[in-house]
Amino acid sequence: MADIDQMTKSVLEKIDSEGFKQEGAYNLRYNGYSLCHGNTEHITIKRKEDKQGIDVFISGAAKDEQVHIPVVVTESGVTDVVYNDFYIEDGAQVTIVAGCGIHNSGCNDSRHDGIHTFHVGKNANVRYEEKHYGEGEGTGGRILNPVTKIILEANSVFTLDTVQIKGVDSTKRETQVEMGENAKLFVMEKLMTHDKQNAISNMDVYLNGGGSSAQIISRSVARGESRQVFHPKAVGRALCHAHIQCDSIIMDQAKVCSIPEIDAEHVDAGIIHEAAIGRINNEQLIKLNTFGLNGEEAEAVIIENFLN
Repeated sequence: MADIDQMTKSVLEKIDSEGFKQEGAYNLRYNGYSLCHGNTEHITIKRKEDKQGIDVFISGAAKDEQVHIPVVVTESGVTDVVYNDFYIEDGAQVTIVAGCGIHNSGCNDSRHDGIHTFHVGKNANVRYEEKHYGEGEGTGGRILNPVTKIILEANSVFTLDTVQIKGVDSTKRETQVEMGENAKLFVMEKLMTHDKQNAISNMDVYLNGGGSSAQIISRSVARGESRQVFHPKAVGRALCHAHIQCDSIIMDQAKVCSIPEIDAEHVDAGIIHEAAIGRINNEQLIKLNTFGLNGEEAEAVIIENFLN
């Protein structure tokens, strides 16, 4: 069992909602290398031999099991690029808990680029949770650029739950999903930016199989002078259903751009998009003020409930 320092433990508490333990199937990446990992009867993790990263093999016999693969960067000036591939067999049921936390107390940028590819077998059910978090008193940037590729075979279900908590100065998220017959996709993206932070999220979902469906929900809060750009796209290539919803709260001098895109390439493709950007409702603030909350406390309650 590897020794984990207190700073790393603190960051892990922020990015692993289930609580990281050196038990079961897990892999902890620390400052650019794999610090520790473990396997189970149905889940095997192997380090790649040709480049940085891991291959995760999940047996069809896995039912309601979990894999924890957090990344922690605590050194200033680190640039970490990692390639992780997940091979989920037919019928597997698994939750994959990921996330990256950067503690940067130096003057150089610290950056992590995680390229994750999911090969999801027929009738499998996968939940993927990913939290991003930054902290530290240094002037160096905390940069996260995740790339997520998801290939869904027939009748599979994939839930993508992503959260950017705070402290990330720059992020560019690229997501691509290929969906087979009767495959289902559920996406919940939550984002908070402040100060002069910048966030871009591009998502391309291709509904290739008949009966496939996708629900994509994005909620964000932009404060300070931060800037956010969302560009989710759903392409219907068969009888399918998709719904894109983007809701944002804008505050201070922030800027938010939402570009939901739908593309029907089949006569039976049913795709809907909606987007809303606005400030906090004054009536909600007044109501909370009557309960004894001041303006700042009322804003915090509204934001917390909006992002939950």
